[in-house]
Amino acid sequence: MRYKSFLTKHKQTQKCYPRHIAIIMDGNRRWAEKKGKMRIIGHQEGFKALKKAVRFSILKNLEILTVYAFSSENWNRPIFEIQYLMKLFSFMLENEMNNFKKYNIKFKVMGDITLFNKELQNNIHQAEKLTLNNNGLILNIAANYGGRWDIIQSVKKIINKVQKGILNVNDVTEDTFSKCLSTHQLLPVDLVIRTGGEKRISNFLLWQIAYSELYFTDILWPDFNQYVFQDAIDFFISRERRFGGF
Repeated sequence: MRYKSFLTKHKQTQKCYPRHIAIIMDGNRRWAEKKGKMRIIGHQEGFKALKKAVRFSILKNLEILTVYAFSSENWNRPIFEIQYLMKLFSFMLENEMNNFKKYNIKFKVMGDITLFNKELQNNIHQAEKLTLNNNGLILNIAANYGGRWDIIQSVKKIINKVQKGILNVNDVTEDTFSKCLSTHQLLPVDLVIRTGGEKRISNFLLWQIAYSELYFTDILWPDFNQYVFQDAIDFFISRERRFGGF
């Protein structure tokens, strides 16, 4: 999509309701530490908060919810914590399939999942396959994902097409590039929410959120609820989105 046509298309929806919300779920470990509990308890409570966020997204007729579950930098955490997170992810997939079916949720994962164990990889593929034809909320999990990784993968795809003569280098546009990203089948991100008090993007959707609204809250992720979620949505609705224009 050319820049001018992008502006023209979106000027009509400056005060619209968000269709695609992305969340950086930060604060599980700090939540646990503040309560004198083990870190894994914080991750357990974070999983419960995610389930609440999904239910609220459905209630509010949100089209896409993308959550930053495990970044490519998270491999630097203690091995026992990583192993627990992988087990928690598998548990979620094994135990939430009935809810995916009941609430018509389409499940997707973006990121390099080849570094996960085979069981988790199989569970991911199975969940994506079984929910492929669901047409309700798209729950998009960013797992072993990084914005820089995403951009590099897109560049490699474009280079490959140019080398094969499928694409002329002079025809490479923002639209061409966007179609090679892991979010190419999704609507643009309207709103990014980050919990935990930090005010940074942390290598999340670097290309995709160029014109997204950003909402930061001090609430730690396990304490995230429908009231905080609604505050973020109200913030978005109050914004005048100019997309770089006047």
